Amino acid sequence: METKDTDYFRRVCDAIYTNSRSAKIFCLVHKMDLINENEREEFCKLREAQLKEIGERLDLTCFWTSIWDETLYKAWSEIVRCLISNLDTLKAKLRALCEVCEADEVVIFERATFLVIAHAVIEPHDDVHRFEKISNIIKQFKLSCNKKRAGLESLLVQNANSTVLILDFTVCTSIMLVCSDTRIRPAAVLHNIQLATEGFKPLLDDAPIAGSDMLLEPKNIPSSVPKASVLR
Repeated sequence: METKDTDYFRRVCDAIYTNSRSAKIFCLVHKMDLINENEREEFCKLREAQLKEIGERLDLTCFWTSIWDETLYKAWSEIVRCLISNLDTLKAKLRALCEVCEADEVVIFERATFLVIAHAVIEPHDDVHRFEKISNIIKQFKLSCNKKRAGLESLLVQNANSTVLILDFTVCTSIMLVCSDTRIRPAAVLHNIQLATEGFKPLLDDAPIAGSDMLLEPKNIPSSVPKASVLR
């Protein structure tokens, strides 16, 4: 690490400790693709030790990123989740919604960036990079819609093995629900989501959500997710 960078980072950490010592600090080390893969792990350990030594009095987390893989998306998604004070409550309500809809998985995305805010899984999926892939697909599709001066409010994809429903959820979020039981009708799933929306709004819309700028406070919310019959 260059001396000037070290000095600058130390002064920043000192200022944060003086004015907001309980703040969470996230350090993103970019262009990791330029480091030889065989040397990358050792490099990361060395840089992390240096950063944490300088910011030893602070709550500091490091991420290693590159624009050529999923690391940057995963880092920002993790940062967003760290800033949500009611994440456990949100996850519990998501799992309840997942069970009500008899879905395999339910995911809430920030609407503009499609960063993952939270998800609940009943049936595990093998593809650990699926959220980044979905995010890229939806953002590209939205760009195509914008070129035609059209907007995207919902998307339904069905085949012989599954049903995927993506739609606007609250003011700042979108939701994706995946069902492998193709006997479940999309209209019933949509009805359940619409009934559940009000219970999620206090968790997601009482603070501005804009990409990585998220700070949500816990509110009084219904203890259960409204239910509707699943039509087969």
